[in-house]
Amino acid sequence: MPADPSIPAPNSTPPADAAPVAALPVPEVARLGSEVLDRVSTVVVGMRDPLRIAFATILAGGHVLFEDVPGLGKTLAARSIAAAVGLDFRRLQCTPDLLPSDITGSFVYVPRTSEFEFRPGPVFTGLFLADEINRTSPKTQSALLEAMAEGQVSVEGRSFPLPTPFHVVATANPIESEGTYALPEAQLDRFMVRLSVGYPDEAGESRVLLARVARRHEVATVEPVIDAATLSAMQAGVEAVDVDPDIADYCVRLAAATRRHRSVEVGASPRGSQGLLLVARALAVLDGRDFVLPDDVKAVAVPVLAHRLTLTVQAWTSGVGAEQVVIEVVNSVAGPPAVGAAQRAEAARG
Repeated sequence: MPADPSIPAPNSTPPADAAPVAALPVPEVARLGSEVLDRVSTVVVGMRDPLRIAFATILAGGHVLFEDVPGLGKTLAARSIAAAVGLDFRRLQCTPDLLPSDITGSFVYVPRTSEFEFRPGPVFTGLFLADEINRTSPKTQSALLEAMAEGQVSVEGRSFPLPTPFHVVATANPIESEGTYALPEAQLDRFMVRLSVGYPDEAGESRVLLARVARRHEVATVEPVIDAATLSAMQAGVEAVDVDPDIADYCVRLAAATRRHRSVEVGASPRGSQGLLLVARALAVLDGRDFVLPDDVKAVAVPVLAHRLTLTVQAWTSGVGAEQVVIEVVNSVAGPPAVGAAQRAEAARG
């Protein structure tokens, strides 16, 4: 079988004269973002806030980890977001016997040509869902590190660029320990946010049941709102938004405060403070603003920082959670004046 023509040649790089993606203006990004979230919310009920942060993370160029009990719609949420934004979607069920090559692909000998040809794995897609990622071994989990950090995979010393946009959404089950492998800190740090879905309220759960009856079949589908090229233009629009230095300083002080907290052994790294800034900026754009407020940073502090903290043994045995630590930090660190940031943004536009 000939090599897949959609997979770039090994060690290939984008052409130097490739045209940059045209950035969409903030109002257009906000309008399309609202349409995407509305479309996804038609099948994913009671998850508007987690979905909004997850989509903001994708606009910020990051990867998402959903960690919650089974049956809450985490896989449906990932598949629905991929469909709404027009990305190719592939799902891999993680198991203990999964090998790194099952994710990245491998070279296969072809008798007809007497050569080895690369057969791409499921990671060569727009949105890759690693379902129950903590059920596979750390060696296999690490196969995603290069893909998440650099947008490429290396096999047998040869590098293959992944499609753009490329995003990873993973799910993890926190209530079981037998047959699972906790994600190492290096893997967790690659996820820009970790989100908990939570149980829907009774009204929301009723809507889930009635929606299943109304569609007459199990699988819920979402029609595309945009395509991959438009998503790239929306991401470029987010990147075009500048951030007030006071907001950047606030993100740094929040991350630094986690390193000094009495319950924390290892605090958030600079990647954590950068994640705060990037996701907060994307949230601001989804709200139609071209400036970031302190409330945007506070809204994403727990999803961005909590999974990056290593607690002390004393804190862990006392039942202290990382989320609780982040909330204490947010409450103790003074933020910049929101009015001043907004006024400076208005002055810059004028």
